[in-house]
Amino acid sequence: MSPPPLIVNAPMYGYADGQLAAAVSAAGGYGFIAGGYNFTTNSPQLDKLQHELDTARSILQITSPDDPLPIGVGCLTVQADGIIQNVLPILLKARVTGIWLSFPQHGTDHGPIITAVQELRQANAWDVSVYVQVGTVNAAREALEVGADVLVVQGSDAGGHQWAQGASIIALLPEVGDMVREVGKSAEIRLLAAGGIVDARGVVAAIALGADGVVMGTRFIATVECSAPDTAKQQILSAVDGGSATVKSRKHDVFQSTDFWPIRYDGRAIIGPCYKEYAGGIADEEVIRRHNEAKENGEAERTIIWAGAGIGSIRKIVSVAELLQTIYAESKLAVTRLNDAFGI
Repeated sequence: MSPPPLIVNAPMYGYADGQLAAAVSAAGGYGFIAGGYNFTTNSPQLDKLQHELDTARSILQITSPDDPLPIGVGCLTVQADGIIQNVLPILLKARVTGIWLSFPQHGTDHGPIITAVQELRQANAWDVSVYVQVGTVNAAREALEVGADVLVVQGSDAGGHQWAQGASIIALLPEVGDMVREVGKSAEIRLLAAGGIVDARGVVAAIALGADGVVMGTRFIATVECSAPDTAKQQILSAVDGGSATVKSRKHDVFQSTDFWPIRYDGRAIIGPCYKEYAGGIADEEVIRRHNEAKENGEAERTIIWAGAGIGSIRKIVSVAELLQTIYAESKLAVTRLNDAFGI
């Protein structure tokens, strides 16, 4: 019997810590820690990354430093300075098995990083794969050219940052798969589908579209092990009609003063007071002032909650283990229904 499809948690900055990643890997999936976006020397994010790696190793009870750590680390490469010099040595020492690169300034920016990983992999017998997140066919082609091992094909239903101009996985994933076959790399490259997947139905659909596994972000926020605030989890649970409850926009970053992203990226978040005021004609400066004032006062209602269009199907907070067990069991039932429908 073949193993179930791989289920991966997205390396969501602020949410995907060592505790969540370890829980996902322990439950039969593959966990990712959010490595950050500032990798310059003396960045506090480097110390934070080391702490989360140590936490994951402790939870998974991996005592020998020479044993591989069955989790990955995601790096936002919009600001890539320091990844090779400061991050890769940490990841090599921890013996992580995956490195996820996403959101480069330019499509070729990942080349030197991947080359450095390949050199370290060969010199140190390091069993590590490079995951590159892509949102267009061209980005997928660029990732293959610079040596990606896994393509994370992110559709426009995804929560958080993504390509401003893209398609949902139902259109994007098959075209990326066709391109991979056309260049003769289908035997060596794995495809993971991301964007709007929250349950077994999405998993089965993604596999039917050609994926080898799936990535879920928003669904893992609504788990016991995720460190997200309860207010964020409750907003996800209370949302209905995910396509109307969320919106893709660059304004979310403007409101929270993180608008350093290149123009080709935007982000999907729950529509909250800030976006409603902007849509109603309130000037950005005033929305930003109100957002900052609420943050200073410890008020959470103006916090930007990055979330995907699948939130309308998220009904309760469960443990990671229960979530994965349910998805695997319900996936088998969904496949049985498909077999019956096609008379197989």
